[in-house]
Formats: sequence, structure tokens, C-alpha cells
Amino acid sequence: QVQLVESGGGLVQPGGSLRLSCAPSRSIFSIQGMGWYRQAPGKQRELVASITSGGSTNSADSVKGRFTISRDNAKNTVYLQMNSLKPEDTAVYYCNAVLRLTDGTTYDRWGQGTQVTVSS
Repeated sequence: QVQLVESGGGLVQPGGSLRLSCAPSRSIFSIQGMGWYRQAPGKQRELVASITSGGSTNSADSVKGRFTISRDNAKNTVYLQMNSLKPEDTAVYYCNAVLRLTDGTTYDRWGQGTQVTVSS
């Protein structure tokens, strides 16, 4: 089965930047709607940013002006550029997307999660 694979997490100092990537584990036709979520210890998972198949984006108030979601349709990859990171951004980040295969079948998939830690 096709899965979503995330990369790009790590440890960064406050004020630093990271870029997360999310791509399917094998060739697909397209990624439909897609979102980045995060879950900090003891907290509920929350939506950070989303992007539609047409490229329209939305983001949580807490990350507006700092995080940018984008997509490369040729690579079927979605990115989350995170700038001016704060300690409160520390969480496991997950991507979620609806994947369309060449036969028209669609799958709603979650990535395995990638840890982002913002600390000095």
C-alpha cells in the first residue's frame, strides 16, 4: 500500500528554520488536499497548515507569517517551511493527504511523524 513519508525534522535553536517534506512511498497520480498537523506532549493534535489541490493555503494563527506550506506537483511532494521557530513549536509533526492513484483510487494517509524540537 502507498504510504506517506516525512523528512526534515530535528533540533533547532529558537529563531532557526527547518523545512519538512512529505511524499508518497511510491508513484501516484496526484496528491489532493493535504495538511500538516502537530502534536505536543499532553496536547491534542492540531492543524498547522493546509493546501488544496489548486494550491490554496490556510494556516493556524499561531504560525501565520512564520510557516509556509507549498507543493511541487511534479514531484508530488508537499513542504512546510518553518521560520522563526519558537520553543512552543516543539512537537511531532504529521502530514495527512488524500492520494489519487493512476487507476482513480484514492487513499487518505498519515505520515509516521517527524520530531521537531526547538531549544537552546
